[in-house]
Parts: sequence; C-alpha cells; structure tokens
Amino acid sequence: SLEDINDHSPVFLKDRVSFRIPETSDPGSRFPLEGAQDLDVGSNSIQAYSIFPENGYFSVSFGSRSEDDKYVELVLEKAIDREEQSEMSFSVIAEDGGSPPRSGSIEVNIVILDANDNAPVFTQEVFIGKVLENMLEGSVVLTVVARDQDAGVNGDVSYELIEALGQSDSSFAIDPINGEIKLRKPLDFEDSHHHEVRVRATDGGGLSAICKVLVEVVDVNDNAPEVVVSSFSSPLPENTVPGTVVALFSVRDRDSGANGKISCALQDQLFFSLRPAYKNYYELVTVSALDREETAQYILSVTAADAGSPPLTSTQTFTVDISDVNDNAPVFNQTSYTMYVRENNVPTAFVGAVSAADADVGLNAKVTYSLAAVAAAERPSCSCISVNAENGHVFVLRPLDYERLRQTEVTVSASDAGSPPLRANVSVRLVVLDENDNAPLVLYPGQESGPAPSELVPVSAEAGYLITKVVAVDADSGQNSWLSYHLLRATEPGLFTVGVQSGEVRLRRPVTDRDSVKQKLVVLVRDNGKPPLSATAALSALLLKDFSDVRLPHGSAATEDQGGSLTTYLIISLVFVSLLFLTSTALFVARRVCKRKELQAGHVLYGAEHLQPGLADAAAAGTLPRAYCYEISLTTGSGNSEFKFLKPILPSLPPQSCALGQGPEEGQDFPCVPVSTEDMAPDNAGTLSAGQFN
Repeated sequence: SLEDINDHSPVFLKDRVSFRIPETSDPGSRFPLEGAQDLDVGSNSIQAYSIFPENGYFSVSFGSRSEDDKYVELVLEKAIDREEQSEMSFSVIAEDGGSPPRSGSIEVNIVILDANDNAPVFTQEVFIGKVLENMLEGSVVLTVVARDQDAGVNGDVSYELIEALGQSDSSFAIDPINGEIKLRKPLDFEDSHHHEVRVRATDGGGLSAICKVLVEVVDVNDNAPEVVVSSFSSPLPENTVPGTVVALFSVRDRDSGANGKISCALQDQLFFSLRPAYKNYYELVTVSALDREETAQYILSVTAADAGSPPLTSTQTFTVDISDVNDNAPVFNQTSYTMYVRENNVPTAFVGAVSAADADVGLNAKVTYSLAAVAAAERPSCSCISVNAENGHVFVLRPLDYERLRQTEVTVSASDAGSPPLRANVSVRLVVLDENDNAPLVLYPGQESGPAPSELVPVSAEAGYLITKVVAVDADSGQNSWLSYHLLRATEPGLFTVGVQSGEVRLRRPVTDRDSVKQKLVVLVRDNGKPPLSATAALSALLLKDFSDVRLPHGSAATEDQGGSLTTYLIISLVFVSLLFLTSTALFVARRVCKRKELQAGHVLYGAEHLQPGLADAAAAGTLPRAYCYEISLTTGSGNSEFKFLKPILPSLPPQSCALGQGPEEGQDFPCVPVSTEDMAPDNAGTLSAGQFN
C-alpha cells in the first residue's frame, strides 16, 4: 500500500468569515465555524485548531459526531461588552499532525451587537458653574454632558431639570438636546450666594442618570458700604480729655471678597480720629484738647469705601457741637485806663467806662464790674469813685478839689458768672483837671489886718533901685498859676515900676524933693486863668535921707490913733511885768531865808520906751542892757517904736545902761554886749532889727 506523506496543508474554504454576536451572549455560547480540509490522511490530517492571537474571549472547540461528521465551533469564554469592544478580529489556525506539521488559517471578524445595557453617564458627578450676579437673562451658565455607551437609539440622551421640592419658579432652564443651562432671570449674590439644581439624562431605551449642578453666583460690586451708628454724643464739653469716645458705629457691605472689604477714613484728623474697636466696629475719639472759643462746631465726615473695582463709597456725617466751659477770664480792651474830670465837678459825674469781653458764652460770658478790694495800706486817698456793675461806667461821687487831690488810682475787677467765676483786674487812674478857682495868694508883704510894713528907701537911690519884691503863689496849676504883677495905684505912680513877671518893685526915676516921704503902693497880682482871678498887695515906702532919720517921726506919732493904741498896750504890759517881777523877788528872798529852798525864776518883760528917761535915751543911742532881745518895727502912719521883750536872763535888772563898747559897771551881774550897725538890717518881713542879745 501507499504510505501517505504530509504533502498537503489544511485549507479553509473561505479566507474570511464574520460573526454578529449580541453583547448580551452568555459565556459558553458556541458559534459554528466551517472546518478546514486536509487531503492527507492519518496523522497527517488535521489534528488541532487554535486562535491567534489569543484574546481570552473565544476558544475553538472541534470534534466529530461520527466518522464523517466533524465540527469546529467558536466558544465564548467570557461576557463581551460592546461598549468596551464593539468588534474584534483573530485567526483560527488548523494544524495537521505531519512532521513537519502543516497549517492553514481563516480570519474571523466578530461584530458585537449593541444592547441597551448602559444608562447615560454624566461626565461629572457635580457640575459647578459660576455666573456674575449682573448677568443678563438667557445667558448660558454651563453645559451638562451625559454619555451613553450604547449605540443608536440606546445612546441618544435627552436632558431635563428636576425641580426641588417647593421650588416652582426656577431661575434656570436647560436645553434638552445639548444640555445648556441658561438663566431665566437675573441672580442676586446678596440673596443667595449659590444655587443647586439637578439634571436628569435619559437615553432612548429609557435608562437615565441624574447629576447635581451647583451654580455659584459671583459677586459684583453693586452694593455700597453701609454705616450703622450705635451711639453718638453731642454736645461735647470743651474740656473733654483726649481719647474720649464720641461715636461708635459699624460698617458692612453686602458684597463679598474684595468688594466687601471696607476701609474707613476721617477727613479731619486734627482733633478727632477713628479707632478700630472690634470686628467691623469703629470708635470716633478725640485726640487733642478742644476749644469752643476757637471752633464751636465740628462737622466730621466718615467715608467708608470698599475694595471693589471701581470702589463704592458711602459717607456718614457727624455734627459735634462743643458746649462751653468757663475757661476764659474776662479781658479788658485796654491794659489800663486814664480818665479825666475837672475839679468842682457835679456829684455822680460820668468820667468814662471800662469794658471787658469774655470769650465764653451764656452765663460764663456775663461780665459784672466792681471795685477790687485792696489792703488798708494800699487804699487810695479818695474813695469817691464808683463803677456800674452792668456796663462798667465810672462815676465820681462827689466834687473834687485839684489842690487837694490831683489824681487817684483804683483797681476795677471784671468777673464772669461762671462756676467758679473767673475775673480780671485793670488799673483805672483818675486825673483831676485844674480849674481857675483859686485867686493868687500874696505871701509877702503880709496882708494881715494890721498896717502894711514900710520899706526904707534912701533918697539918693538911683532909678532901678530894688525896693522890695512882692511874692505870691497860686494853688492852681498850668496857665491858671501863671502870675503877673501890675502897679494898681501909688502915691506917686510915676516913681515906681513893678516887674510883670518877677514882682520886683523898683524906682522908676530918682527921688526928688517934691516926692512925699511916705509913699503908699498897691500891687495887683493876677493869674492867667479864664476868667482871671487877682489879689492885691499893699505896701508903703519911706523916703529917707539917712537911716538915722528913723527917730525923727517919733514926736508926731502921739497924735495918731494907731500910735496911741500901741502905747496903751505897752503900758498894760509894763504894769503886768512889774507886778510879776516884785512877786518873783519876794519869793526869792523867802526861799533864801527858809533854808535855801528851791529858787524859781520869773520872767519879766519890760517896755524900753517907758522904763525911765535914761533907758529911752539908751534906746535912741542904740544901746540897751544885753540881757534882752528886741526888735524895732516901723509901720506906715506911725513913728512910734515897738519894743518886743522876749526874756530876761536874770530875775532882776537894775535900771542901768551900758554905753557902746563899755564893760559891765559896778553892781552888774552880767556884761553888756554892744550893738553894732551890722546887726541892723531889713529882714524878709520888711522889719528893721536893731539887734539881738543873748
């Protein structure tokens, strides 16, 4: 017999075969495959089938039901999923048992048929979208996407919104085809920061899926900051210490993020400032001392601004009134006052006013005036000034005399009505103005009730000879005290002249024999006031050839009344002195006898002219006992000598005289002092002094 050799390879009738297998096929499902043919026999025939490449889904099962009935099947080893692999290809290889073995292959294409076994699947479990709160209606917020792995109708997905319970008016709408979610109405961040909706996706087979959609509303700076005042204090005392809280307020902004971040600023930070308290609270506090007199009201503007772009602002105005505190003393409009009043003023005469102002208000500015109390040692010399408490008018209460009071000074106090009151003092000087109310007063010659003194003028005197000088004063001042002298009348007007300014009486011409020995003059003294006041001075002059002629008029003096009156006075004085002398002598002798008791001296006054004829001669010769002082005074109209005995040295004096230049005679207890012509000179009163003895 012929032995077969393996010279033929297995051959499939087709090069390619396709299978359409539902994806729902269960594992173990078999799919028949037409087997290969091999002309060889025996062990050289087909011995095995295999899949290349192996895929794990299919395997080849072959066998024979009978000798002539052989089969080849593809066996599904595990479930297939069209969504994972909708089609696969592999080769089925038939191999004989020859040596070397031969093989043949067929390409198998597996098409997996779809089944609606997949529900739609959203690309995200949660869709998050952001939308500006000022976005317009119809604007697309976001698009949801759901995919279905099925094919055909099973993969067609439609969308719809699932409304929440109780929410019938949704702000969104969705396109069922493309899944776009759009605004149905504008959103407001301040109402809700985010919105949540649910979307259902359904495929053509009725399978569906649900996703969550979160829409975040993006804030837009559409809200200005708000200032909420919690407390505010006004008015504020001006003595408020720095750091005092005036107002407490909070700020808020309904926006968020930078749009809700608020900063506060105060425009005027010189006297006030802002101080953060806690969280979003601020305090408006004072930072320096306040002065109502400088600023009575502060208008403070607090500006709150957010950090948006552009930023929005709001302003809160605080009107702070400053209440007055008595911190200002009255201030006079002058540092001192000088007021004038004429003497002999009427009582309560108005002389001026003081004025003080107080920068405070109300009672703190009400000023009253008074005279300030002073110490007793500092009291003014005149308490004649009064000040009106309401208006500061100054009055002189009584008439003043310039000659007694020329000026006085008082202190006026201005006090306010605050508590405690404040006060200020000012010096007020009152100057008394002179009026011509005093006539000139003649000091020399004296104008007593007695006769005017006589001036001795030698007949040999030349023109211009100074006879005397009229001295006068005026208690007024200024022009009222300017004095002028005028010869009012005279026995011989042409013989004398008077210096207008000096008051000197001089000879106008030489004396002649025709001129009377006795001259009388009246000098008018007039001041320069308006109207002028005047006084007169009467004086007399004796025109003598020699000063020894002073004895000549003695004989005729007895006929005149004035001389007789003077003689009477001298006789009475002499009698009185004599009695006193005798009494003193008796007492002296008695004391000597009675154990030398204490002696008492008596004072005796003698009239020289009437002691005895010898003394009168001694007086005429210019000598008298040296124990006496005497004066010779010649008056007009009288030739009598007036002797004025001042005091004796010893209690007894014998009626003896000393000649000029002689020493004491026997029996005298004291020496005689001679009288020289140098001791005889006119004094300021126009009196001729014969001598003075001590």
